[in-house]
Amino acid sequence: MSYQRRLNLNVGLNTLGYLGNAWPYRTGTRHDIYDPAYYLRLARLAHQGVFDAVFYSDMPLLRPDPNSRPLHTLDPLILLTWLAGQVPDIGLVATMSSTYNSPFNLARRTQALDVLSGGRLVVNMVSNFVPEVAANFGDDPLPPRQVRYPRASEFVEVAKKLWRSWDPKRARPLPEGQFWDPEAEVQPANHKGAHFSVKGAINVPVSPQGQPVIAQAGGSDLGIDLAAQHGEIIYCNILSRGAGQAFRRKVNERALAHGRDPSTIRLVPGLVAIIGETREEALRKHELFSGAGSEDALITHFIREHGIDPQGFDPDAILNAEDFLPDQNRVMAVGFTQGLVELLRHEKLTARQAVRRSAGNHRLVLGTAEEVADQIIDLWADGTVDGYTFQPPRAPDDIEEFVEKVIPILQDRGVYPTRYTPGETVRARYGLPWPHAAEPAPARAEALA
Repeated sequence: MSYQRRLNLNVGLNTLGYLGNAWPYRTGTRHDIYDPAYYLRLARLAHQGVFDAVFYSDMPLLRPDPNSRPLHTLDPLILLTWLAGQVPDIGLVATMSSTYNSPFNLARRTQALDVLSGGRLVVNMVSNFVPEVAANFGDDPLPPRQVRYPRASEFVEVAKKLWRSWDPKRARPLPEGQFWDPEAEVQPANHKGAHFSVKGAINVPVSPQGQPVIAQAGGSDLGIDLAAQHGEIIYCNILSRGAGQAFRRKVNERALAHGRDPSTIRLVPGLVAIIGETREEALRKHELFSGAGSEDALITHFIREHGIDPQGFDPDAILNAEDFLPDQNRVMAVGFTQGLVELLRHEKLTARQAVRRSAGNHRLVLGTAEEVADQIIDLWADGTVDGYTFQPPRAPDDIEEFVEKVIPILQDRGVYPTRYTPGETVRARYGLPWPHAAEPAPARAEALA
């Protein structure tokens, strides 16, 4: 089969892997979580697999749980800056907070990395939702969602103004002895809004891709609206075809309401892949890596996680989606639970079936390498999704296995590249437009697209 599109794949590289109970079954030591050589090894593995980008989530918080590994350690932007100088080509996704940051500092630091890396940075803007994070930044409680998201939207708007505030390409012919043309090159932010007042320009010029690509991960109504308003890559929770198509329709409608072209938005949801020599082996690995140990224990965990009364619960009865509706006003993240609701709205599933459809709240695909590749292509081929962010249960083991066994199948099927295009920006790799609509893209950016 011939495809006109190409699959986009990112890979999450946080500490020892995505699933919190899988770390005892990986190779390596506990000291890997803060060893620069370990992260360099993961990034080079990702480059070997021709992944579009490496993805680092982040939370400025250390939870002292002795039975679980810390998921977030080194600052993503600093770590990715270090990796960018040693691993070519690959995109760099840095998760950054709009709640506990200033737009000027964020815009200056991120644009600097985008310039230094040749246009490879993606900024994943998040609104912090964990009360313990707020306690690390003062005595004020975590702002409610109705405050965080409008603030986040204005934050990104200011960052966009700053990212394009100094563009040497706007210079006019210079008289002898004049170094530059500040009047033409510089467009100060001059922003005064409900949350921010920023007057000047950043002292970092426009990057080779115009500005960092903006990623967003929101599942609540306000989060989806922020994604539709600013997001170019949306990292979301899509567990089925029906749910994915409904999510895309909602995002597209919101994008049009904000005056955006929906074709400039890419859906790249999370994916957990577990590979076995047989499907049965993959099922057993899922039970092991989840910390359950058996299918019955997976169901017990499902019951406990969702506050279901175990008395008389039938794991083979069809679940009612409305029984799992999250409170849109709760402090904690809504999107993960909403993913289950949307799955159950579009498919009639029992608890026994539902526990095999997600892991770590993202879509679970398991089986042989061929079966995993089939499942990845399935929702991509009809445009339900544009690709995935692969979250390996264990690192480095499951990244190695995916690169060795699944990537070659995707390449043989003609849906995934076998090499990088030299000098290509991550914006061009995703087929995203030049971000400054009022200004034409420079010749160098057109040549890379």
